[in-house]
Amino acid sequence: MIRYWFVFTIIFTSFAICLSTNAVEVKDLYVAKVAVESQGSNDRNRALKQTLRAVLIKVGGHQSVLNHQAIRAQLNRYNNFVTHYRYERHAEQQYLLASFDEAKINQLFVDANLPIWGSLRPQVVLWLVDEQGLTRQVVSENSSSSLVETVAEFSSLRGLPIAMPLWDITDTNVISASDIWGRFSQPIYHASKRYQAEAIIVVRLSDNSLLTEEQLITNADGCELLCQSAVALDWGYLSADNVDLPPQFSKRYQGFNRSELLSQALSDITDDIYQRYALSTEENNHFEIDVANIDSLARYVQVSQFLQELSSVQAVRLTQAEGQVRRFSLTLLGSKQAFLASLKLNKVLNQRIDILNPILDEKVPVFYWERL
Repeated sequence: MIRYWFVFTIIFTSFAICLSTNAVEVKDLYVAKVAVESQGSNDRNRALKQTLRAVLIKVGGHQSVLNHQAIRAQLNRYNNFVTHYRYERHAEQQYLLASFDEAKINQLFVDANLPIWGSLRPQVVLWLVDEQGLTRQVVSENSSSSLVETVAEFSSLRGLPIAMPLWDITDTNVISASDIWGRFSQPIYHASKRYQAEAIIVVRLSDNSLLTEEQLITNADGCELLCQSAVALDWGYLSADNVDLPPQFSKRYQGFNRSELLSQALSDITDDIYQRYALSTEENNHFEIDVANIDSLARYVQVSQFLQELSSVQAVRLTQAEGQVRRFSLTLLGSKQAFLASLKLNKVLNQRIDILNPILDEKVPVFYWERL
């Protein structure tokens, strides 16, 4: 049994627990939509299998979950998981939208000892610059670029909240396209504050300066009408919490389709973020925390409910009380790191340093997280 002890002071706003503005509760994790040719049984069955695959990836966080033997064995048994479905039509395209049983999907992951990504997920702000020739354009949420739709579709598909900048006068007063292209941390960090993101992503797309000399010559020489010009992409990850942390840079992606390259990069970015917050189901750890400022039964109920509803917590039990401090024994669905990451997203528990703990009758060093 692995045990950890921490002391927290809990913060309340009007005696109600609030979610952090840096975290987003993703809706419809167990819902997916795919295009269908008809409402015939063959097309319907094919679409239900595709929607199950999409939900498994969204809940699991990455596509490799589909390669697991226990998951693969259930892909053709979609009727065991689907709760209902309906058809929708947008423009000339027909879609099948299916909902799946949350408890059954989660149990499938637990039985397979696969990580689960909870519904509380980090908000991401995406600074995307598209270079075409000698022109660089910042792609905002209101841009006419098809890349906006690519980002929106990916966000829905993978359940990652992605905000694109407004690129209004507020943004342009503190940051320029050159700052973003140069991946200068200070202006990017300050411009991102208004979007209250947990992670900052800078993506550069180019048919010019990111290409090799050979690719540039090929593009300049011109192709036949059916030939596509080469495109390159790279991305950087910046911490929204600490501007002094060095950015993480990606490999360079190369291809011929801007949307496909962006989707590939977003998939890798999601996998990277997922590794920071996903929950391991391989073992249950026991984690004990002492929560201060519980001065009423109502507040105790609120704290207990808050802990129970964290996606990283499987069970909560009160084990000791002294004054306004309560000790909770938590059974975690995974590691203490995943639990602390979920607390960090919430920013409800304000961890204090050198607070006198009446249960331990001593001061203990702990973290301190202050609501922004």
